[in-house]
Amino acid sequence: MIQKGTKSIETGRLLLRNFEKNDVESFFSCCGSRVILGQYMSWTPHGNIKITKRILDIITESYKNDTYNWAIVSKNRNEVIGSIFVKSLFPEHKCCEIGYYLCEDFWGKGLMTEAVVVVVKFLFNEVGVHRVQAFHDIQNIASERVLQKSGFRLEGTMRHNRIRKDGSFSDVNIWAILNEEG
Repeated sequence: MIQKGTKSIETGRLLLRNFEKNDVESFFSCCGSRVILGQYMSWTPHGNIKITKRILDIITESYKNDTYNWAIVSKNRNEVIGSIFVKSLFPEHKCCEIGYYLCEDFWGKGLMTEAVVVVVKFLFNEVGVHRVQAFHDIQNIASERVLQKSGFRLEGTMRHNRIRKDGSFSDVNIWAILNEEG
């Protein structure tokens, strides 16, 4: 595998690029302040823009270590509408796990699928990953559709694998796509 870090990727409707410090307002407005967005995530809304700024500082600092964390920018609006990132990288196995989120104002338009497809191709073709995997709460049907449309295959369900913010246990599906399938 060749570590490339977060390189800009362009699609028809999106620009995937490094987060920048001046993204703080659009990042907070679209992703940091929304309750519904975090319903299946491990994090809660940021609460205020100062927290969003600290998170952006951590993300931008992490780029020095060849991390993979793309801001999803709508070309039409020129603002951050979500993120796609490599959560875990296992170079010894040529495998990684991705995660993503998108502001609910943009759900149902195929934008996240568009982002996932190009990031997976980048990971296969540029980084040399052999397997990309993703997990989702079984109640998150939208995330399941993104993975299906992006060519991932369902591999199984892990029962009571995560605890939701409300304290209940969540079953989690694991999906994967292999280089020869992408």
